[in-house]
Amino acid sequence: MVLFLLVILIIIGLLLWKWLDIRSTDELANMLKLVSSGNGQHVLSNAFQVDEKSKRHGGELVASVLKAHDVEEIFVLCGGHISPILVAAEKLGIKIVDTRHEVTAVFAADAVARLRQSIGVAAVTAGPGLTNTITAVKNAQMAESPLLLIGGAAPTLLKGRGALQDIDQMVLFRPLCKYVARVERLRDIVPTLREAIKAAKSGCPGPVFVEFPVDVLYPYELVVKEIGFNPNAKGFIQKALNFYLRCHVSRQFSSAWIQQTITPLPTNIPMPKSEQIQEIIQLVKSAKRPVLLIGSQATLPPVKPSDLVKAVETLGCPVFLGGMARGLLGKDHPLQMRQVRKDALKDADLTILAGTVCDFRLSYGRTLSKKSKIVALNRNYNQLTKNERAFWNSTVSAQADVATSLVQVANGLGSNHNKPTEWVNTLRQKDNEKEAANAKKIEQKLSNGFLNPLNFLKTLDQSLPDDAILVADGGDFVGSAAYIVRPRGPLQWLDPGAFGTLGVGGGFALGAKTVYPKRPVYIIWGDGSCGYSLMEYDTFARHKLPVIGIVGNDACWTQIAREQIPMFQSSVAVDLARTRYDNVAKSLGSWGETIDETNVDSARKVLDEALSICRSGQQSALVNVLIGKTDFREGSISV
Repeated sequence: MVLFLLVILIIIGLLLWKWLDIRSTDELANMLKLVSSGNGQHVLSNAFQVDEKSKRHGGELVASVLKAHDVEEIFVLCGGHISPILVAAEKLGIKIVDTRHEVTAVFAADAVARLRQSIGVAAVTAGPGLTNTITAVKNAQMAESPLLLIGGAAPTLLKGRGALQDIDQMVLFRPLCKYVARVERLRDIVPTLREAIKAAKSGCPGPVFVEFPVDVLYPYELVVKEIGFNPNAKGFIQKALNFYLRCHVSRQFSSAWIQQTITPLPTNIPMPKSEQIQEIIQLVKSAKRPVLLIGSQATLPPVKPSDLVKAVETLGCPVFLGGMARGLLGKDHPLQMRQVRKDALKDADLTILAGTVCDFRLSYGRTLSKKSKIVALNRNYNQLTKNERAFWNSTVSAQADVATSLVQVANGLGSNHNKPTEWVNTLRQKDNEKEAANAKKIEQKLSNGFLNPLNFLKTLDQSLPDDAILVADGGDFVGSAAYIVRPRGPLQWLDPGAFGTLGVGGGFALGAKTVYPKRPVYIIWGDGSCGYSLMEYDTFARHKLPVIGIVGNDACWTQIAREQIPMFQSSVAVDLARTRYDNVAKSLGSWGETIDETNVDSARKVLDEALSICRSGQQSALVNVLIGKTDFREGSISV
């Protein structure tokens, strides 16, 4: 027994030595005397510089850092673990937008990050609240979106002891995030969040995760009340336990309210080397048939989209746009090609991969010509070199900001650059021919009595106002829309990115509408994908953020059925029903309408009415379009 007590004293002594920075054995001995007496609360508070009377809490520190980083909204699903953050943020004027599913909160924060070109923030409760976000966090990682996920957690002393919703959250998010941290002292809140946001925005952007145990967020008085002191402690062991708990909570609140810098830390963005830029300039000058492929990364700051457009026009290359870069050149720019990428890459003598990655979208690099010189630009080294030497080889490879690199190349070419006009005209003719062939399919009437989806998408495209933001969430219907519906400008197209995630629609639209409350936001949905987030029409109504949903309803998971049925002669698990999704929206406080063969001639009128309703700010709208099937895009499906 004596040995046991001695061990306890040694452990407590070592902790005090470490926590209080004790420098003498006499000082340590005085502290240990307090253990045997059961006293010492105020002594410990003084030693740790704890303000026992303060009503402030850790949520205020979180909110102050977010405010200093110009965060305007936090997307959340409520939970007791994170309540102090939400209350404090609202008091500072940060809008709290609560959703019906945690994954929607993260998707919304992702959209804000892309459109504001800054940090997006989501906060959810512990355990299942966080596990519900994993798909969206992985999507943000692959889409390279700077996103801060804040998660609640069990109290520090109950970690691993079976507390409610207590799991190892850090191990889940380490593979998905650029930076993960667990905050266990209030004075660490500010520096941890500043480092997290810096990491999210630096280099190749991506998600970060910060975990806050509940006892780091609530006020001192409440934490002390809940920590589990024995008020009738008798004997050395019970008094020692009380003393340890006092030490623990005092350390948590130690120097909690000292003055700290809360402003943003400088971010690090990789820039191209001058010799790389010069080499690319020479390649562009000597090329007869250059092709420029621009991906999402080109839309990242610090370069403004308008400056990137000027650079592209100076280069004069035919351009193919993907991901967030869709819409960069407007609706009908002469340099932008849409239909003949395969032909262009086959004949190109110079291919510039400006944030475009050699993954499945480029057949892992196999679509690039072996005779073409290749310039690769990307902030992420792994993406820059993906499948290199297996299916393709770069001539110049620069791990650098994409837009900055293109602007510097354009500046180096100057106004007298001899643009490949003849090559552009050749591809334009081929592109127009393909467009004409597609137009014939658009005008076809289907024999099954349902609408031709291509014809409807053309009507949708014609009805879009110039300030519309488009959210793409689906498979077959959205794949067709990508060919026909044209975003009108930069940062007006949101799709999930390389992860191919279904279910982004409600969250992306919520984020877009939060950033641009006066602009119309359209969700282009497949009938399968709309099921993931249709309930968010309740969120749109509660927060008065009306959006327009367009559902291509063919009662099928057609993207899968295109291959499964002919291959296996079975439609198992791909059949849906002609559900009245518009009635679901109506029940959630929105306007809804179905377009079928009986009112197809009024399709434009219905779309215009939906836009008018949303413009007025009164209601969201959902247009349920009963479409048939076509052979458009057959052979382009990838597993």
